[in-house]
Amino acid sequence: MTTTITELETRERLQPGLASSSMLWEYAPSLESTDHVRVAPRYELFIGGKFVEPHSGKYFETINPATEERLSEVAEADAEDVDRAVKEARRAYEKVWRKIAPSERAKYIFRIARLIQEKSRALAVVETMNGGKPIKESRDIDIPLAAAHFFYYAGWADKLEYAFPNRNVAPVGVAGQIIPWNFPLLMAAWKLAPALAAGNTIVLKPAETTPLTAMLLAEIIQEAELPPGVVNILTGAGGTGAALVAHPDVDKIAFTGSTDVGKRIQRAIAGTKKKLTLELGGKAPNIIFEDAPLDQAVEGIINGIYFNQGHVCCAGSRLFVQESVVEPIIRKLRERIGTLRVGNPLDKNTDVGAINSRAQLEKIRELVDSGVEEGAEMVQTQCTLPSRGFWFAPTFFTGVSQSSRIAQEEIFGPVLSVLTFRSPEEALEKANNTPYGLSAGVWTEKGSRILKMAAKLRAGVIWANTYNKFDPASPFGGYKESGFGREGGIHGLGPYVTLS
Repeated sequence: MTTTITELETRERLQPGLASSSMLWEYAPSLESTDHVRVAPRYELFIGGKFVEPHSGKYFETINPATEERLSEVAEADAEDVDRAVKEARRAYEKVWRKIAPSERAKYIFRIARLIQEKSRALAVVETMNGGKPIKESRDIDIPLAAAHFFYYAGWADKLEYAFPNRNVAPVGVAGQIIPWNFPLLMAAWKLAPALAAGNTIVLKPAETTPLTAMLLAEIIQEAELPPGVVNILTGAGGTGAALVAHPDVDKIAFTGSTDVGKRIQRAIAGTKKKLTLELGGKAPNIIFEDAPLDQAVEGIINGIYFNQGHVCCAGSRLFVQESVVEPIIRKLRERIGTLRVGNPLDKNTDVGAINSRAQLEKIRELVDSGVEEGAEMVQTQCTLPSRGFWFAPTFFTGVSQSSRIAQEEIFGPVLSVLTFRSPEEALEKANNTPYGLSAGVWTEKGSRILKMAAKLRAGVIWANTYNKFDPASPFGGYKESGFGREGGIHGLGPYVTLS
């Protein structure tokens, strides 16, 4: 069964008698300017501190998912390019970066952080144009957090002996890093900053659908005068990443992405001496107890799944509600998603932007169709979606069974599954009943219950009475098929050092 929420219905529920007033919900467009943004028609590979043509001579288009318009074309790196980049990283590691005083390394990392701050407006616009997320997400969260991670790890660069007391600390060497499309610049910062602080050199591969802010970061690295070869950035698809993983002179692989690809990487490096960290998929539970602040919890749900189009691996895509409050939660959730504005990601009024790619949109549709076929009731806002681009209306399901695909598989879209529970023990059993264990949320006024749930939830990150809050000093990572290793905080330095 499918229920649609119309704008008229939402108006009447929230302010009876005013539903016919067009002024209540009409917003004048508030478009972020793109005049200050320069996107080059073509981007080459960034190897040895310079932009160089790919060995194959091949390029691929990168588009705006909100319009399907071409933004630029980007070089496609092959195994020969990977080998060149790794050799440059090895040379820079052996001859320059590992020998620089830690306090000098810190200066370079601080400089990168400051340049990201200075160029934050342009970076936010490009992130939104290439990725589809609302400009207020890129402007207020992604770019400031990226700068904050560089600032944070710059502070650790000359204090590693305090991070690992009574141990001899040394860098690992050359790190190969592969990042996803959902937080392009932030994920780059998560990986680059601790690796640089610990004295490693890097070959970074951004996602093929969102390479542009990585290329702008390469320009920032040039401007910061980082020694050539310390950071190399290769664009390309899965073959580029596979060549980087397989290269014999790479000492460390860090991957954020799908669980299936993570498993392939783990098999590929089995039997080698390469260090590995994986941050993979998630199917996070958001657990609401009857004593929770319900309005606050609903806002947490909206923040955790809809404002980012569900494009976060830690999205709270499974909502567990105690039976005594399920009716008010469903009512409030229906009303709230009916107010969400779907449209141009560059409009500051937009709440829900575009899906990153056509392939991702097709996956969302397929899983949503399976939810309807399995008997769940779908509730969806009936909004006018743009005629071009990749879009999906905010959706949630009720009457979802634990075995349903929409309750077990990562959707990576603005789709929520609502389930119920009676006791804390039942909530724990249901919440832990997935292959994933990346994050979770608990909503209750009882501190003792929060601590009890946090101790028994098999998730690497647990939020209490909030959701999707990040800080550079706080580690992030998962259990089970959500991967292993941590990024952020002191813990984020561990994968990039050897201790004796």
